Amino acid sequence: MASVTQFTPDEERSLGEKHTLPRMLSIPFAGLGMALNGALLAGFLPWGPAAPWMVAILTAFTASMMFCWTSALHEAAHQTLFKSRSLSIWCGRLLGTMMFTPYTAYREVHIRHHAYLNTPRDWELWPYSDPNASLGFRRAFVWFDLLCGIASGPIIYGRIYFHRNSPIKSAAVRREIRNEYIAIAAVWGAIWLYVGLTHQWTSHILVVLLPMYVAAFMQTFRKFTEHLGMASFDPLQGTRTVLPRKWLLRLSSFLNFDIFIHGPHHRHPRLTHTTLEEKLCEYQRDNPDVNYPAYERYWKAMFAMFPSMIFNPGCGVNAGNTDHHFAAPGEAEDFASDVVPGGKKATMRSAS
Repeated sequence: MASVTQFTPDEERSLGEKHTLPRMLSIPFAGLGMALNGALLAGFLPWGPAAPWMVAILTAFTASMMFCWTSALHEAAHQTLFKSRSLSIWCGRLLGTMMFTPYTAYREVHIRHHAYLNTPRDWELWPYSDPNASLGFRRAFVWFDLLCGIASGPIIYGRIYFHRNSPIKSAAVRREIRNEYIAIAAVWGAIWLYVGLTHQWTSHILVVLLPMYVAAFMQTFRKFTEHLGMASFDPLQGTRTVLPRKWLLRLSSFLNFDIFIHGPHHRHPRLTHTTLEEKLCEYQRDNPDVNYPAYERYWKAMFAMFPSMIFNPGCGVNAGNTDHHFAAPGEAEDFASDVVPGGKKATMRSAS
């Protein structure tokens, strides 16, 4: 049985009040995009002069919807996707299978990402948070991560299972990850066997793998925008938040479960995504003299990240943090309600 997030009664109540299904439209929309593209390439729909443009548009549309799947997997890992924990877990396993990433490995990595943000124990931001990773290696890996995200993502999340210093000691958790790897191999093995036997590799690459590649590129770029160059170990200082103001960003934020409002999410990992903007407003109201690393335009957050991506891809110590007292006692096994002990207000500075 997969590990289960423990919510407070108030968190349970908030979880029961939110509406998930409208935000899951990315799943049927991606399926529709793949079906239409497949029908064009297979000749079931007429191939006219505009057909190549339609293939390109449908590929971009499918990729944008698949990008939203990564946020659904993220919500499933927190077990805030649905009120039912079991439904969140099984949906997460399905999404993880489609992304070559075991759900349980993703969850274990992500728990530590919240608990030890930007520190060497943050497995999700490896190698950028690892002081033992050389600048040369990080400069090379950042481009592999960006341009080959479809491969780098499974590698980063898989390290927690295969690494000799893995913090996962539970035999049951390791067995779950192993079984999920077996399921991934079986599902994709069956898909590729069918594709090979029916000689449809060209269509498969254009309809399925190319959108997945573009979606992984978008997801990696989002990760960079939120984290690269952020030195602080504090969740509100150590992440960039983008507030959706224009309609297109609002739509994207809606379909991505408001993940762009990243600082409050890191501070309160069990908070439902529908209350993140309200929580940020609360911090702004309580700290009127503090500048938050929050942006109303995504391109501004991107431009704040670019120097780090190009010259010094790093977080925490690798981004200039000189506080080496980042070791936390014990080992995180679940998401906290508030990652700052005692709910203490954090002091924040801004790069904006």
